[in-house]
Amino acid sequence: MGGMSRLRDVPLSVLDLAPVTTATDARTALAHTRELAQHVEQLGYHRFWLAEHHNMPGIASSSPAILIGHVAAATSTLRVGSGGVMLPNHPPLVVAEQFGTLTALHPDRIDLGIGRAPGTDQRTARALRRTEGPLSVDDFPQQLSELMGYFDGTEALSAVPAQGNKPPVWLLGSSGYSAQVAGLLGLPFAFAHHFSAENTIPALRLYRERFQPSAVLAEPHAMVCASAIIADTEEHARWIAAPQALAFLRLRQNRPGPLATPQEAADHPYTDIDRLIIRDRLDSQVIGDPKTARDQLEQLLADTLADELMVTTMVADQSDRLRSYELLAELAASSGSSERVKTEVEV
Repeated sequence: MGGMSRLRDVPLSVLDLAPVTTATDARTALAHTRELAQHVEQLGYHRFWLAEHHNMPGIASSSPAILIGHVAAATSTLRVGSGGVMLPNHPPLVVAEQFGTLTALHPDRIDLGIGRAPGTDQRTARALRRTEGPLSVDDFPQQLSELMGYFDGTEALSAVPAQGNKPPVWLLGSSGYSAQVAGLLGLPFAFAHHFSAENTIPALRLYRERFQPSAVLAEPHAMVCASAIIADTEEHARWIAAPQALAFLRLRQNRPGPLATPQEAADHPYTDIDRLIIRDRLDSQVIGDPKTARDQLEQLLADTLADELMVTTMVADQSDRLRSYELLAELAASSGSSERVKTEVEV
């Protein structure tokens, strides 16, 4: 793309997990998700995706399809979708019915992002699938093929209202496997840079190398999702970033909980090992004032050649979250364009 700034040229989007904090509850978290969607729509963001997580006290987005319907009904221009639906957790027929329904209700506004990992612990995955059998992601291509068949009318069963109401399908990934599948199927690909930064560039290279043109795309189309926390000052950005670093640490220790407040995070008794883990985690994130954030995001876009940028912002205070996305929109606009520029191909 032309010009010095790629941040100006790529569509900006949001990944939301409906964070539950020690000071709030799930009901508040879901209300905040709706408020955030309306806020970023006014700012000109392109997509608003909801992640699927289970058995996580700090995340209220366990039912993306329901939340997508709620957010789509509360907005009018945003594309709303899943980032993603973890396909091993669900019968493909159910996913086809849900997203066919959403697309029929909100034409040309729904995205179906699909992941191949359960995205949760083995016990929860078994509860979701109601099976005691071994859990494997090896049958992902078969599940994906079945799902597409319900939308395309090539499966024996009729998945009403999926047929004729197929949303754009994206494959999500944090490694090379999904990158290759997305490339071979000619589908758009979204990479989870926010938790797998070391794999981002190799996976995108694989995606582009393996890409086969399809009815959906003539050439590769990639989005990167980055963790970004932007504040008016560097100091405040660091302060409000501490809770999600602590949340990551607790997850690694198998002790997930609600998102701490910045003060609780500051007061936590970290060990030396804890500090190393957190420093490593924070190094792959965009944290800082607008100038720092712009430099880091421009570098990420230059390194990845991504066609779109999605940002997830996990902070405890809703006003800080709204402000971070506001500053990001201002950065994009001030990089040389007064309004968001969307790609030629709507995917």
